[in-house]
Amino acid sequence: MRLTGNLWQATRSLRFRLALSYVLFFTICMLVIGGFFRWTLQGIIQGEVDDALEEEWGAAKGYLQVVAYGPDWFYDAYDPEESFIVSRLQRVFLLTDANGKPVMRSPVYDAIGVDSPTEIRSILQSGKPMLRTKYDNGEPYRIRSGKWVDKNQVFYMAVGKSMAEDEHILGRFTRDYFLMLPAVLLLGSVFGWYVAGRALDPLNSVSRTAQRITSSNLNTQIRPRGAGDELDHLIETFNAMMDRLNRSFEQIRQFSTDVSHELRTPLTVIRGQLEVALFTAKTPEQYREAMENALEEVERLSSIVRALLLLSQSETGQLVLQKTGVDLAETVRDIVDQFQIPAEGQGVELTSQTPDHCVAPADRIQFERLVSNLLSNAVKYTPAGGKVKVTLASLPEQVRLVVEDTGAGIAAEHVPHIFERFYRVPSAEPEKGLGLGLSFVAWIVKAHGGTIHVDSEVGVGTRFTVTLPAGENGTRRLASEAAEREVAP
Repeated sequence: MRLTGNLWQATRSLRFRLALSYVLFFTICMLVIGGFFRWTLQGIIQGEVDDALEEEWGAAKGYLQVVAYGPDWFYDAYDPEESFIVSRLQRVFLLTDANGKPVMRSPVYDAIGVDSPTEIRSILQSGKPMLRTKYDNGEPYRIRSGKWVDKNQVFYMAVGKSMAEDEHILGRFTRDYFLMLPAVLLLGSVFGWYVAGRALDPLNSVSRTAQRITSSNLNTQIRPRGAGDELDHLIETFNAMMDRLNRSFEQIRQFSTDVSHELRTPLTVIRGQLEVALFTAKTPEQYREAMENALEEVERLSSIVRALLLLSQSETGQLVLQKTGVDLAETVRDIVDQFQIPAEGQGVELTSQTPDHCVAPADRIQFERLVSNLLSNAVKYTPAGGKVKVTLASLPEQVRLVVEDTGAGIAAEHVPHIFERFYRVPSAEPEKGLGLGLSFVAWIVKAHGGTIHVDSEVGVGTRFTVTLPAGENGTRRLASEAAEREVAP
């Protein structure tokens, strides 16, 4: 039972199927090649026989003459060569008059069947020679027939030749070829099995490596073969996937650490404030102060939980955009006004440049979150005396939002990863967030069908450029409505 199961498992393996496909293809090729060579050999043999019959036809006309009593053979009976030639011509021979009445015929021709008068008259009327094959008890005879004219008398003459020896040669070729075929197929099967095994070695290596992978050895790599083929491409893809998994796990581990720290701090404060209220507070003011401090930390916890929930919803597709015609210029100006106080508190100059109106199909809430996250990062990482500028431009087919600062900047090796989930630039201070803001920004831009680009230089500053599809005639419509309101009394 176990042996049967192993055999069944082996037949389902990719190596077996590749080898079987190779053998089947090889078998079909060998059969086609054998049939082609047999057909070619048969054609060569038949062509040689037809050429020989043409020569014998010409020889028969040379040895036949019409005399007073009718056609007869004229040759030197004492010449062995002429006697042999004439006897060979007479072995399969038929001569009739124009009406199909036999004048001369050999016993062999009688055996294969004398041509009917109708056939004879048809050939004589056409004036063209005919080549055909007739059989006597399975033995093939090639017949060359046509018109023979001598002394104004028309005759029908047919000369034939046995093809038994030729058929024997053809049959022997066919027999030897197909007797040899199983041995060739066996060797081909062994070769196909070997080649399939060698071809699948890299796949087996990938499989074995994948089985050994755990969360503690995600940096495992497979050495490329250097062949530059599809299997090397597979190995490169697998190694790149392992790099991405390793980075993702590192980010998740870092995220877990950051979340634990972020949650532990407000929880500790809340507990401390509650203990103060429970054990040491004596006056209503002390109770109120403890409760206010606890509520601030609860709000901080709520913000963290909301961020995590939004991230989960965006990843699972539960966060659906509600697009409407939004005046992005007005929205940007409102958010910039909201950030003026934090910016001034940090000594940062915050300015904006927007058109009067800029309407585009967008989710107002998500667009506000996009601008807020970019502005929050810009203000947060710009030192006192620095500048942050927001620019909004309405182009024919798109809207361009630029947020630039003169802050610390981002090192080049970190720029490709800043939009990845949980990613935080190592030099960033731990208390300045969980590294989720830019992940939301990237998701919002992508959900709107736009693009985002980052230019940054350490010590100089950072520029985020967001492009979103523009609403069809949106700006023109809003401008027209504004003009109507101004004219109205």
